[in-house]
Amino acid sequence: MIRHRRVWAALLAALLMLLGVQALPAAGQPEKEAADQVLTWTAGNDIDTYLSAPRTAVAGAATIVFENSTATGNTTGMPHTLTFVTSDPEFNSDVQLNILANPNDAQGGKHTAQVTLTPGRYFYHCTIPGHGQMQGILTVTEGTGEDTTAPEASAHVSGTQNTQGAYVGSASVALHATDEGGSGVDRIEYAIGEAGAWQPYTAPVVVDQVGSHRVRYRAFDKAGNVSAEKSAEFTVVAPQSDDSTAPETSATVSGEHDADGAYIDMATVTVSASDTGSGVNTIEYAVGSGAWQPYTAPVMVHQVGEHTVRYRATDKAGNVAAEKSVRFTVVAAPPQDTTPPVTGVSVEGTKNSAGAYVNGARVTVTATDAHGSGVERIEYSLDGGPYLAYSAPVVVDRAGAHTVAYRATDKAGNTAAARTVTFTVVSGQVPAPDCPEYDERSTVIVGTVDSGVRNRVTDNRCRIGELIEDEREWTSQALFLKHVTSVLDDLLKEGVIDQRESKAIRKAARQSGIGTPGQTEGYRALFDGTAESLAKWQHVGGGSFGLNPDGTITSGTTTPGLGMLWFPQRKYGDFSLKLQWRDDAPGTGNANSGVFVRFPWVHDHPEESRPEWVAIKYGHEVQVLDRPDGDMYKTGSLYGFDRVGLAGAGVTQKGTWNDYEIRVEGQHYSVFRNGVLINEFDNTGGQEFSPPRSDDPGTDGRRFASGYIGLQVHGTTDVVSFRDIRIKDL
Repeated sequence: MIRHRRVWAALLAALLMLLGVQALPAAGQPEKEAADQVLTWTAGNDIDTYLSAPRTAVAGAATIVFENSTATGNTTGMPHTLTFVTSDPEFNSDVQLNILANPNDAQGGKHTAQVTLTPGRYFYHCTIPGHGQMQGILTVTEGTGEDTTAPEASAHVSGTQNTQGAYVGSASVALHATDEGGSGVDRIEYAIGEAGAWQPYTAPVVVDQVGSHRVRYRAFDKAGNVSAEKSAEFTVVAPQSDDSTAPETSATVSGEHDADGAYIDMATVTVSASDTGSGVNTIEYAVGSGAWQPYTAPVMVHQVGEHTVRYRATDKAGNVAAEKSVRFTVVAAPPQDTTPPVTGVSVEGTKNSAGAYVNGARVTVTATDAHGSGVERIEYSLDGGPYLAYSAPVVVDRAGAHTVAYRATDKAGNTAAARTVTFTVVSGQVPAPDCPEYDERSTVIVGTVDSGVRNRVTDNRCRIGELIEDEREWTSQALFLKHVTSVLDDLLKEGVIDQRESKAIRKAARQSGIGTPGQTEGYRALFDGTAESLAKWQHVGGGSFGLNPDGTITSGTTTPGLGMLWFPQRKYGDFSLKLQWRDDAPGTGNANSGVFVRFPWVHDHPEESRPEWVAIKYGHEVQVLDRPDGDMYKTGSLYGFDRVGLAGAGVTQKGTWNDYEIRVEGQHYSVFRNGVLINEFDNTGGQEFSPPRSDDPGTDGRRFASGYIGLQVHGTTDVVSFRDIRIKDL
């Protein structure tokens, strides 16, 4: 869970970098001359509102303080931002302010910035997606001069008093403050006793503990002036009662413990008490033979050794419970395991005179961990593909040169450096011929028509779909059907398919329309698997794409982050874009990517610093995402506008190639997956993101009639491979 949270927080921080969030001076760093007024925003775990925010200010210099820390109540590490909107004509646009604060950042979540405010209204909000409802308005008025006068604070204590002036049962302390200096009261704080921490005052403070008390208080104005500390002193006595029964007490000890029951590094003692008569007044504890101390929070014992924690309670009638105790032992944690496992590999099989493995090789990976935590998992990668979980020896039987990379991780999280073994597999009779194309889809798909026949490997080591090779420029459908018939006749003789399967593939070939006028003419290769064609593309933003030996490109295998690979050679208006993609996410993860269409030139754009969002917000992203959870927009969706569920998307098995055709005609978008129409969308104008985004430019003239093509890289765990990218103007 922690790892997922860290990954999620890291992905959000990367997204905010793409969104152009500006770095600002941190608390504690040298600043400009102190501003006339201090305006403070705070955030916590909530995602729908800031915990506190000023409503008014005076014109002139100001110090903006934005704090999102454990001190303000953030316990999850959730990042938040404070952004002043500059694009809405109804509000002031002269303050450029974007602050990202995270409890785990270098400033502990507290950041400052110097600004100059002018009379009018400023609109602010959080830029993190899904947090747009965290927003508000700051009204700035003409200043009447520098406010250097602290506010005045007062207190009023109320409750039932006896003849000696003591409060019976409880006392209520109400605090008030006024500010004559002009900026207004910002907040009131209070603390109970000499050692109590300062807390924000929101309602009268009720004190019901029997004894003498002192409540300290102070007030702050919006210019940062603080009043002198004052205090209210009073005594609380118990109501008259015939209670003669002491409270009931109990204690529990918690923490991580070893096999012997000893607590590792620390034990936490939690004491509780109840009283059905006058009520519990105080709880006390003592460690060993030490002095009694007030119990206000669980007691943490770190010292190694045997310990006794004593405890007791007193009720408001003065009855004291009999002393009780808990006993336990604290031991030091074992030395931390920082050494990765040791890995090994062996390759078995029948070799020929040249050292090549005949028909196949069996790769066995081993790992040992001699430093206590033990091996957690072993992973392998075949021929530059994604790392997969290793559970049994890997059999490699396809002819050619192969490289298997392997690594192991122990239970302490240490991962061994990847090692590789390289070998060659040859056929037992004659070398397998070069297949016309590379097609690992589970069924035979001709063009975009799925025959339903299993795409099995034939006697010459090519799959059926690879032999049919539907991407050639056929001059007529008759020639293409003659070619298909010849291939199927040979497969029938070899016993690879039966008559029913042959008939199904012939039918799919006729329905594909391959060879008919307009079906294959005009498609231009944007990426054909060569380094030369990939060099015409350009990468912007985070992440990366890598070119594989088999002519495919894979996203996010080495560099983390969100980014885009785009084709800057020319714009396209109405077109049919065809490509194939495959889910290569490691382990049990799933792919997350998309195809960007009709977005404007990335460079010299107002949002150049976040190029992927130029594509999303000014073009359209056709989503690639088969995961059952996660984002609401699945494969075939127009991201942010038009959803397609998993059932409508038509999920294929992981590791299987998918055909994608995206047709854009005017403002009508059609998305085909493996020959099936899974989505149609009309860009009618005036539409907004769903759920709404505060930074959506809308579609009224800003989703263009033509634009560029791009591919998304989403991260190192959302790996997708692409190949055979081609386009035709309509």
